[in-house]
Amino acid sequence: MSVVVHQRKEIHQGRVFTLVREKVTLANGVTVDLDTLRHPGASAVVPMTADGSVVLIRQYRHAVGGYIWEIPAGTLNPREDPETCAVRELAEETGYRAGSWRKLGEITPVPGYSDERIHLFLAEDLTLADQNLDADEILDVHEFPLETAVDMIATGEIQDAKTICALLRVGCPAKGEPRS
Repeated sequence: MSVVVHQRKEIHQGRVFTLVREKVTLANGVTVDLDTLRHPGASAVVPMTADGSVVLIRQYRHAVGGYIWEIPAGTLNPREDPETCAVRELAEETGYRAGSWRKLGEITPVPGYSDERIHLFLAEDLTLADQNLDADEILDVHEFPLETAVDMIATGEIQDAKTICALLRVGCPAKGEPRS
């Protein structure tokens, strides 16, 4: 038996996501109401300098009550290609453009209540461009050696899931892949 959706109701339409409630019968025969955030997806970028440092941002995030370390990222526009989003967000948030792009994979950060997928990219061959922050973005741009950034994960200084996944993907590549 597969999951059967009996009823779907939009609870809230926000600026970025939609909250829906669905009455579903699960594969085990249990019927429940499930609340889900429907999200258009996002792209996130590990910008790497020629000397092997990564560009991180320290950004104010109201939901967690303060500043956190992150890689540049942003929400996909309707029908936008993930790499196009990554290119846009890198320039907007850091003031850099990249000459080389490589997709690192995708993550599903909170599958218990959201369908969001984040596309992860490595950006290299960086050159300065114009930073163009959105009105609600409060952030500072910093460079760290990759090893330092990975250490910041180990000490808990970096707690953002997309940042942890992307930095570890660059810092601990899959077997057979070259380290950047």
